Amino acid sequence: MTSDCPQLDLVVFGATGFVGQIVCQYLLEQTNTTETLRWAIAGRSLDKLDKLVTILGPKAATLPRIRANANDEVSLRALCEQTRAVISTVGPYALYGEPLVKVCAETGTDYCDLTGEPQWIHRMLQRYEVLAQTSGAHIVHCCGFDSIPSDMGVYYLQKQAQYQFGEPCTQVKMRVMAAQGGVSGGTVASGVNLVKETAEDPTLRETLKDPYLLCPNSNKAPHHPPTMIPVQFDPDFQQWVTPFIMAEINTRVVLRSYCLQHPTYGPNFQYSEGILTQGGPMGWMAAQGFKWGLDSLTLAAALPVTRWVLENTLLPKAGEGPSAEAQRNGFYDLRFIGSTARGKKLHIQVMGDRDPGYGSTARILGQAGISLAQDVPSMNKAGAFWTPAALFGETLIERLEQSAGLTFRCLSP
Repeated sequence: MTSDCPQLDLVVFGATGFVGQIVCQYLLEQTNTTETLRWAIAGRSLDKLDKLVTILGPKAATLPRIRANANDEVSLRALCEQTRAVISTVGPYALYGEPLVKVCAETGTDYCDLTGEPQWIHRMLQRYEVLAQTSGAHIVHCCGFDSIPSDMGVYYLQKQAQYQFGEPCTQVKMRVMAAQGGVSGGTVASGVNLVKETAEDPTLRETLKDPYLLCPNSNKAPHHPPTMIPVQFDPDFQQWVTPFIMAEINTRVVLRSYCLQHPTYGPNFQYSEGILTQGGPMGWMAAQGFKWGLDSLTLAAALPVTRWVLENTLLPKAGEGPSAEAQRNGFYDLRFIGSTARGKKLHIQVMGDRDPGYGSTARILGQAGISLAQDVPSMNKAGAFWTPAALFGETLIERLEQSAGLTFRCLSP
């Protein structure tokens, strides 16, 4: 078991990777301004950790450095024995993430990551949730753009609905109104690996059809539409809407929050996500074009020959991502509309002031890690695999608005 008085509050594992470096820079800024945090960087190469400290600058000179390898449980256990919580940025998680989750679940060490891989999370739940419940570890996946804006957006909407209407929204939809940002090679690698797994395993393809895949007692869950919606006209926005690739993970995380907080979300809750194009024929054509492009990319990633071409010519490689300027210039504007059983409607907005995949994700993940280290110990919540909304609640929304560039607000009524 992890010591009751560990030397550290938080460790960033995978600190020298593309996302890890951004998270470390953000944490360094926070701990030099608003936070008091004992934290360290960890990775498989001490030389690379030393180089990272040089990149981060003089204020990072005293950061502890821990050597740990993603496939070496002995080194991971030594890491966990020193800290209260761990942020993992080592993906694709389906390839490299399991040993750390296992060790955290065994030792009672709190953990968060930015995975968007539902098939891997499903396996982790099956293998280690009982261990986490026994040890007291709080395991929280999907603490980046996928899926905190979606999960916390629905949580915020439901709180507002209870306050304004005295009842929850039983139907909620999220629509991407606008977004700008680059794509990292790590995200691409995770997506390609998922497509490869499903192409090779027909049973996994069937498993991934279940929107309640990540929910407890999913076989008893009510009927829910597929996670990927068809192209359709949205009367609430008077625009055409097309599938949003992140809906595959976001919808499942939101539904797990629903299952963990059933009274708050009401019975037979349903949720969907999509990208708005515009109204009229041009909007329909754009929506169909998005859908065709997504289907074509998925098919190409599933076939060995075309997958090789994509990975070696067109797609960014692991360790690559948007520039610092692109991260600063990026943004996203998400709109949520919820409907209650009595027909009341509520419209909220969630905005981020950096590119969704990396500039904003690093800040969101950093605040989730800080909250694990500083807020969760006083929450008196049992060890388990949690969702962000179910574990952090209002505390994380406050952190995101104060320190991560997110805003949550009601637009109506």
